[in-house]
Amino acid sequence: MVRRNLTASGRPRMHRQVELLLAEDVEQLGKRGDLVKVKSGYARNYLLPQGLATIATAENKRLVALHQQKLEELKKQQRQSLVQLADRVSKYSVTLEANANEEGHLYGSIVATDISKSLVTAGYAVEADHIRLEGPLKELGMYTVKLQFDPEIKTEVKVWVVPTATPATRK
Repeated sequence: MVRRNLTASGRPRMHRQVELLLAEDVEQLGKRGDLVKVKSGYARNYLLPQGLATIATAENKRLVALHQQKLEELKKQQRQSLVQLADRVSKYSVTLEANANEEGHLYGSIVATDISKSLVTAGYAVEADHIRLEGPLKELGMYTVKLQFDPEIKTEVKVWVVPTATPATRK
């Protein structure tokens, strides 16, 4: 015996789907601005009351398309500025002073935030999370430090770790 999902009048029940535009990211459904088809009950009882989605009218679709186009242009501009920043930073070298013993071992260490602060002071908008150090710098010397602004935008900067000038060496 085959069971069918029938209405009270004996007609088959139709599981209608509704087309919605997501207003927020919804786990296992889509990201903000995506056009999705969901069952009407899910839309009516959860997505719409929670403000997670809106009905996909022609006007809403047009507005989302315009918004996504503007976002793409913004991303393109940001990417160009990051490429220019990477080019400028690669021609610069950072000099950091640190306390060290006679063998050249630092009493502390140089980390990404120290390099970032020095670059920001010099006028380069490089955040600490852009700097890829394999570990803290613990000795005097010259290092080539990798910077990654974007998965495709990478560069290097020279970092000089020099001993702190003491009053005796300044004369």
